[in-house]
Amino acid sequence: MSTSNGTRKVRLPREERRAQLLDAALEVFVAHGYHAAAMEDVAERAGISKPVLYQHFDGKLELYLAIVDAQTEALTGLVRDALASTEDHKERVYATIAAFFAFVDGPGGAYRLLFESDLTNEPAVRERLDATELGVARMIGDRIVRDTDLPEQFARLLGHSLAGLSQMTARAWLEHGSEIPRDAAAQAAGHLAWRGIGAFPTRATAAAYREAGGAGS
Repeated sequence: MSTSNGTRKVRLPREERRAQLLDAALEVFVAHGYHAAAMEDVAERAGISKPVLYQHFDGKLELYLAIVDAQTEALTGLVRDALASTEDHKERVYATIAAFFAFVDGPGGAYRLLFESDLTNEPAVRERLDATELGVARMIGDRIVRDTDLPEQFARLLGHSLAGLSQMTARAWLEHGSEIPRDAAAQAAGHLAWRGIGAFPTRATAAAYREAGGAGS
């Protein structure tokens, strides 16, 4: 394939082209919002023709959902890695909160598609967002179950609490307090969370307490 000036245009492998299109679409949707953005805008940003864009995505909603899928997967992966990053309970709480801060501070403003989009009430989008929030909260809750003697339902409630605190604090920092270094802001949120969740005994401390005769004393 050649361009009008005689230079040869490189044909990208399909997956690379798809990734390029998602990056371009992310920029367009964040800048203009879903309803104001057009497929022509995405094609122009990606430097391709609109027919090429339609070879990959049937329409604007499908393209938007593909971005949401990629970003929810990214957030889930960050939290999963944080939970697995250490066996120290306190450091795990700090790492989990830091993962949310890293996500909202990521390039391109991707977090806006998850938390502030003008399409969050679209059923297909809402379903994905709700599933992500539930999945992240359950991951945290499952970790609490493994670390403590708390009943499963109680631990899951705390998982939702920690996920909600992390998300809202990270967004507030980005919007209103970003003059504070990100690591310092995440650490401050970690102090707040740990002061609460750290009060619950771990399995090891509960077992030691029972062995010392604390249970029933």
